[in-house]
Amino acid sequence: MRYPRRIGASQFAFPAPPGDKPAAMTAESPNIFALVLDKVRAATAALAAEGTMPKGLDQSRIVVEPPRDPTHGDMATNAAMVLAKDAGKKPRDLAEAIAGKLRADPLVEKVDVAGPGFINLTLQPAAWTGELRAVLAAGADYGRSALGKGEPVNVEYVSANPTGPMHVGHCRGAVFGDALANLLKFAGYEVTREYYINDAGAQVDALARSGFLRYREALGENIGAIPEGLYPGDYVKQVGEELKTDYGDELLKKPESEWKPIVRERAINIMMADIRNDLWSLGVIPDEFFSEASLTEDGDKVASVIDLLRQQGNIYEGRLPPPKGAPIEDYEDREQTLFRATAFGDDVDRPLKKSDGSYTYFASDIAYHKSKIDRGFMTMIDVWGADHGGYVKRMQAAVKAISGGKADLDVKIVQLVKLLRAGEPVKMSKRAGEFVTLREVVEEVGRDAVRFMMLYRKNDAVLDFDFVKVQEQSRDNPVFYVQYGHARGCSVFRNAAEVVPDLPDDAAARCKVLAEAPLDRLDDPGEGALMRRLALYPRLVEGAAAAHEPHRIAFYLYELASEFHAQWNRGKDTPYLRFIIQNDPLMTMARLALVQGVVTVLASGLGLLGVGAPKEMR
Repeated sequence: MRYPRRIGASQFAFPAPPGDKPAAMTAESPNIFALVLDKVRAATAALAAEGTMPKGLDQSRIVVEPPRDPTHGDMATNAAMVLAKDAGKKPRDLAEAIAGKLRADPLVEKVDVAGPGFINLTLQPAAWTGELRAVLAAGADYGRSALGKGEPVNVEYVSANPTGPMHVGHCRGAVFGDALANLLKFAGYEVTREYYINDAGAQVDALARSGFLRYREALGENIGAIPEGLYPGDYVKQVGEELKTDYGDELLKKPESEWKPIVRERAINIMMADIRNDLWSLGVIPDEFFSEASLTEDGDKVASVIDLLRQQGNIYEGRLPPPKGAPIEDYEDREQTLFRATAFGDDVDRPLKKSDGSYTYFASDIAYHKSKIDRGFMTMIDVWGADHGGYVKRMQAAVKAISGGKADLDVKIVQLVKLLRAGEPVKMSKRAGEFVTLREVVEEVGRDAVRFMMLYRKNDAVLDFDFVKVQEQSRDNPVFYVQYGHARGCSVFRNAAEVVPDLPDDAAARCKVLAEAPLDRLDDPGEGALMRRLALYPRLVEGAAAAHEPHRIAFYLYELASEFHAQWNRGKDTPYLRFIIQNDPLMTMARLALVQGVVTVLASGLGLLGVGAPKEMR
């Protein structure tokens, strides 16, 4: 077959996310929450050394996080709550002892014990100006983490059947998977982005028959209405036209057994070229394209994995009981080859062969995931559509079986996208005939709007995408509001030339200069709030990466942009709070350092989402 089974990224030229670098070059960014966690653990260790509490207690459950109520302080820790039982102490008493140690730390301004034993900390202002200096020192690497320690992770996403153009549902999965891969890379994992080409089975046979019908039409035959079960979209006409050009009427003289492989290969080539172009329009470039057909054509890997499961005692011949409630697709009242999925957490054992002896989709999927394990991926993330929710347990059970429990599969279900225009449902595509294509959405509103809005909801929540709202220039349009925050920050530097004419235009050089500014002058509450928000970023990156939830980045960027816009507006009403003070260059430099911190983090977060960070809004 002519289309590639596995394609390496080196065959494509596409920009990497800002600040991206190989895992071997990863340097961890400062994380003030991790620093304070170390101080809490040091306090408990000191208490243990004094005999106030036992030594060697498990401290893994201790966390330091922002308090739910900002009036309670900058950070809160549950240390006393999780250690009290093993320490043989009342939580409140242990909290007071830990608080006493923390009060002696020069980074800490105030410590309060609340409720049954929570410890709230307020840090010295120098902690936050120090974190701003850390932003300036790290630049584009601020927030980068070594959390992943170079662990290989396979992220498989989109994997649409190559039977037509991609629709908006595929779009959400593509954006989610790509942003998740960016996030994991930034957090120190070695990520492979993979597209699984479903080029085997009944659907591609139907595509081949659809292509042959259009081939006959291209030769001048009146084919009438497209029969039920075939693909009616106009996009199939290209298959017929190309076949006519290359073969004339030669294929008409061949039996189906001879023309079908030819037409199927040509149709898949055309569809995959279209799919790749759709993905590129979104800025999505998989590292690998893996062909399902290769699982049986290059040696029967499906049979091999079934043999492996049989050797493990996880395959048997038997009958499945009738399903409870609504019938399930793979139920047949006959003796069949079954995978013992219930031994690995599934609700029912699963068939691996159909009544005609061919493999089930599930059998092929097991072999495919075995190929990932064979390629060194013990951590796998699959991004699936909403209609695959019932498939999760069986696939996770299979991965446990074929890896001996060593591999982990996380399946992220991406819910539906409802397309609206000013609140009204959008009509179907003229080209596809059945749905709105991904390309149409990108061409109308742009890549940035599509990517950001597809990530501005958690993946398992239904998303309303309104063509009108995502193009509004208002706070109600998150992508505009965040990008405008970055552009507004860049405009500050252009306007600061009169006060600080020697400030470099290059961001990296500018960061070095601004790091020397008198940041202790940033004593306004709004400035302090912005510095604390910036300091959340490294912790947020690690949390989002660990949870496989890139939407957290989008939410954070909106909050950061909102606080920045609010501080800008305060300066309009109160001139001494403006970022540029004509008769005070030192204060201007300090505030420019804060603006640079905001611009740096906004650009970084937007880069992780695959969204542009414009210097001007046009």
